[in-house]
This record gives sequence, C-alpha cells and structure tokens, in this order.
Amino acid sequence: MTTRALTFGADAPGYERHRPGYPDSLVAKIIDYAELPIRTALEVGAGTGKATRVVAAHKISVIASEPDPRMLDVLREQTAGLPVRTVVGTFEQLSLDDLAGRVELVYAAAAWHWTDPATRWDRLATILPAGGTAAFFGGELELADPDVRARFQQAIGDDADPHAGPQLNPVDRVGWAWPANEIAEDPRFGAIEEHTIPRRLQFSRDDFIGHIGTQSRFLIIEPEQRKLIFDRVRSVMPDTIEFVSDLVLHLARRV
Repeated sequence: MTTRALTFGADAPGYERHRPGYPDSLVAKIIDYAELPIRTALEVGAGTGKATRVVAAHKISVIASEPDPRMLDVLREQTAGLPVRTVVGTFEQLSLDDLAGRVELVYAAAAWHWTDPATRWDRLATILPAGGTAAFFGGELELADPDVRARFQQAIGDDADPHAGPQLNPVDRVGWAWPANEIAEDPRFGAIEEHTIPRRLQFSRDDFIGHIGTQSRFLIIEPEQRKLIFDRVRSVMPDTIEFVSDLVLHLARRV
C-alpha cells in the first residue's frame, strides 16, 4: 500500500459525489458465474462503498476492508441498513485466520492494483475455499471527443501522471488483460472469464473538475499547483463532457 493509495480520504465526500457507481448487471454476472452460493463476500479497498452497496443489495453480507478510516466513515453512511461490516486495513493487514474459508467471494473494484504483487495471490488462495469466486472490475474514463481529449491533455501538460489508476486494457503474452494475465499463470485458480460492460457517462464541467480532483495523480500535487492545473482545464472544457467508460470484469475460481 503506497502513500499515493492513501490520498483519497483527503476528500472522502468528494470521492463519493464525483466517482461513478457500478450497475446491478455487474453483480448479476458475478452471481451467475459463482459455483458456490455467495453468502459472504470480502471487498478489498472498499473506498466509500460504491461497489459495496450494489453487492450488499443482493443480500450478500459484505466485509468491506479499507485502509483509510475517512473513506469508511462515508461508506458506513452510504450502506446504513445493509449487511455490511467494515474493517480498517489493507489487504495485507487482514487476518487470514479470520477469513480463510469463511467467504465465497473476494472482489475489488478498481482497487486490486494497490495490493502487494508479491503476496496477493497467495493470500487470495488462502482465503477462498475450493469453488470460491474472485472478481476484479473497473474502467478508465476516456473522453469521448478526441478534440476535448487533446485539449485536456494540453491543459494538464506534464504536471500529472497520465496513469491515474489500474490499466485494465493492455493485453499481454497470455492473451488476458490485467489482472487476469497474472491469475492465469497460477494453477490454484481456473475458469477465468473476461466481460466488458458498456458504460457511457456525462459530466458537467464542474463535476468533471470534481472528478479529476479525486484522482491520485492530482491529489499528490501541491494544492497551489493543482489549482493552477484545474483552472487551465476549466478554461478549455465544454459545459457538458461525455465519456466512454466501459467496465472490464475478470472472474476466476479457486480450484
């Protein structure tokens, strides 16, 4: 867990307001895929509960883990009345004894890239019982209009890392996008599936500024410099901004 991964809680209410949620159809795909009935799920990097609430709405008890207590405060507000239990901590800090064999689903919504690549698959294999499901999903927001995209890139210049989050699209030598390319090489998992769920979004200019203000590439920049960047972006963006933001869902089963 890097310092960058812990920047989001600086404005947890803003994260909740400006980050898009997840459709019910995504959870339906996970449930249809599952070999074991899903009664309890562990969520890694739950944030403010964008994915938590749609999973828990299916009467699945969710153990929502998140290293930033400020994010969990918002999650608790947003999931009141749902079967959700929160745990403060990174994936690496969770007790394997408390979790092993007790959940039928482990999932991460645009958060698995924050886990330790040296231990994540071992920990996942220990937690899931035979037949248990692993699910990883997320989607980059891509400006739909090439001209608007060019203006945005010019406005931010070299002041921000262009890779704000998980890179789900590049396909490597085994023919799977990340993270399926990693799990495909682990004999403890099988039945890998990849699904793309089309998603189109539309933001106002102010909401777009709010959204990029929740991205770690901007959160790590000093506030004064960040304001200058956002002022440049605001000056070149249209009133309404359209995005292509397809969700990529990877599923795997513990063998």
